[in-house]
Formats: sequence, structure tokens, C-alpha cells
Amino acid sequence: MERRAVAAPPVEGWRKRGRPDECDASGEFSFLREMNGDLLEKILSRLPPSSFFRLRSVCKRWRSASTSATFVVSCTEVPEREPWFFMVDSDLRYSVVFDSSEGDWKNLNRPSLLPKSIPVASAGGLVCFRSPSGCLFVCNPVDGACRELPPPSPADAAADQQIHAIAMKSSPLGHPSPSYEVVLISGDSANLTVKVYSSERSRWEEGSLSRKKNPPQEESEISSEETVYFLSKAGEVVSADIQRSPFKKYSSVITTVEAGEELIYFLGPTGAVVACNLSRREVANLPRLLPVNVEYSVDVVECMGEMMVVVLSELLEAASLRVWRFCRGDQSWRQVAAMPPSMSREWFGKRADVNCAGFKEMIFVCLSSGDLCRCVTCDVAAGEWRELPGFSVDGAPLEFMSAFSFEPRVEARV
Repeated sequence: MERRAVAAPPVEGWRKRGRPDECDASGEFSFLREMNGDLLEKILSRLPPSSFFRLRSVCKRWRSASTSATFVVSCTEVPEREPWFFMVDSDLRYSVVFDSSEGDWKNLNRPSLLPKSIPVASAGGLVCFRSPSGCLFVCNPVDGACRELPPPSPADAAADQQIHAIAMKSSPLGHPSPSYEVVLISGDSANLTVKVYSSERSRWEEGSLSRKKNPPQEESEISSEETVYFLSKAGEVVSADIQRSPFKKYSSVITTVEAGEELIYFLGPTGAVVACNLSRREVANLPRLLPVNVEYSVDVVECMGEMMVVVLSELLEAASLRVWRFCRGDQSWRQVAAMPPSMSREWFGKRADVNCAGFKEMIFVCLSSGDLCRCVTCDVAAGEWRELPGFSVDGAPLEFMSAFSFEPRVEARV
């Protein structure tokens, strides 16, 4: 007996729906097309920024989400983003970020206002740049928004002042009035000043810094005008003054201690750390980590809310890269992490430059010499080191000259 399938009669009010994985003419999936707009924007705001920008090309509706007020509000509700580490090369032809959420490198388009400007500080989702003429710009690298800050002082007065450090801080996530501050430490050895720009007040405020009395054996890192020379292991006469890359000459970090006091740290002429208490308006020198006649490369970094230094040095025919934190209680340095010898030995004799950026418990380290460039991350809490994949242009590895961390947030306003 032959059996035949009989189609069921249509049900009143029933309409055909596409499969969830089908796209309409605009490229949007059918199940997303029927989703409430606010709910869709909440979902899109939870995506990693790289994924969201890739998906903007799916359809007009998704592309318009980035300019929606509700989408921006939804982004502010995301408590934390995996950091991006911002890098530039020596010729300023490329601006590149390492996306820690996806573990790869990405090119960034430079805003037209920043053709030859170098990054000097970062905080939250923003990066501060300085132009060759000394102008400061605050930029959101994700959406390209950029703002030029007013000059901190009249041009004729600022021209003669040496800038020692540029730092930046931003208000906590979820603050009712998001804002940021840019801090400059400048002046001659006898008259250091601090200038603070507040985005909330749109102006600079200036104050003087007094020098805290140091123990007699500790010489002033800034006030000393004399250069110390010593004989290196190779028999060369070497200056004790550190040779900072122009891209890191203003390198500094800002932290907040238990009492709510803000401190900014930067490197003095011979590599010792200088601390400025912005609350008390005092400046002091920290004890030296290594003797003045030892060759090493060093950078300051903020990690886990504290100031730390990353030092590449050589001892007994071996190179070592170590992370140190300063204990304010007994005024001493303590090691918190060390790169495994299997990773650090290739840097022996390379005279590499160290550039670092910190984010929570992670430190991003860029090591570069004339013929070698490596980027690694160190999880200070876990004691884990990881070498990152290289970045190349037309098959040639790109040598990076700076490192700054920021949270990729489209909602960060300049």
C-alpha cells in the first residue's frame, strides 16, 4: 500500500519565519532584526571593541549603534575592558595597538591633528600626545576624537622651562561627571613647578614644589648639574646620565596612597626615581636601586596601584630583567618578579632600551636594540611571563619606541 505525505492546512494567523541563521537583504540576521533596539545595543556594547567595529559593516542598523545615546550609556555599564597597549615606531609612520582580549596587533588611524605628535601619557580610555611645537592633545584612539589643550603658560615663559614629567589621570568609571587631568612637572632645578589641567574646569592651575629634606648621602637627582663618568666592562668611558628615548623622556606614573595623597614618579637624569607628592607639593628622591656606575636600562610603571620599576641589567656574563616595588615603610626596594633566564639571556650585550606600561596586575614590556625587538607581558600576581607575537610591515619587523596602556572605550570623551 502506497503512502503519500499530505501537507497540513495553513493555520490562521501563521506566517513564515526565516531561520535564525538567515540574513535579510541588509545583511542582518533575522532573529536580530526582530530584537528590540535597546536590547540589541546592550548586546553590542558587551562585545570586545574589535569585534564590534568588525560587525559594524554587517548592516546600517548596527553601524548607527555607535552614535546612539543608549549604546553609549550601555558601554559605560561594562565594568572593565581588556587593555590595549599603544605603540608607535621611530618614524611615527605607524600607530599600533596590542589587543590583549584577542592577543594580536591592530593598526590605528592617526587623527589628522597628530601627524608628528608622540604619546606622552594615558589614563582610562584616553591618550595624551605632545606635538613638536609643545602643544598637548588628548585623544580617544578608538573613535579618533581629539582635543587640543590650551597652553599651560605663555609661550615666551614656557620656552625656557624644562619639562621633567607628563602624567595623566581620569575619573573612575561610572562617575556622574567623567573628567580627566593632565599633570606637568617642569622648571629649573631650584624652582620646580606643577601644572594641572582639569577637563572639568577647562583650565590650568599652577603651584610650586618644595624639596623634601633628603639624607646627606643622597644627592639631588634634579638639582645636581654635574655629570658622572665611569669605565664600563668593555673599557669604554660611559656617562652615568641615562639616555632616554625622545618618546619616553616624559615617562611617569601617578598613584594614590592610603591617605588619599597623589604621587607622581619619574626618572631623574641618572636613572634614580624622583617622587612628587602632589597633595603636599613636595619633591623627594628615592634611594637608588643600583649604583651609579652600573649600566642598565630602566622604566617606571604603575601596577596593582603601586609604582614599580622594570630594570634590564647585566651581571656575571648574563642579562636579567627584574621588576621591583618600592616599600615606603622602610624606604627599600623589593623584587616582585624576574624574567626566566631562558628569555632574558638573548639580551646580554645588546644594550637594549626598556619601555613599559602597566594595567592592573599586568606589565607590558617592550625591549628594543639595534637588531632585536621583543614584546612580553608579565602577570606580576601570578609570576607568569609570555612573549607576544611580533609585528611586521612588508615582512620587516617593526621596532617600537613607546608603550602606553588604555581601556578601549568608545564612550570616553575628550
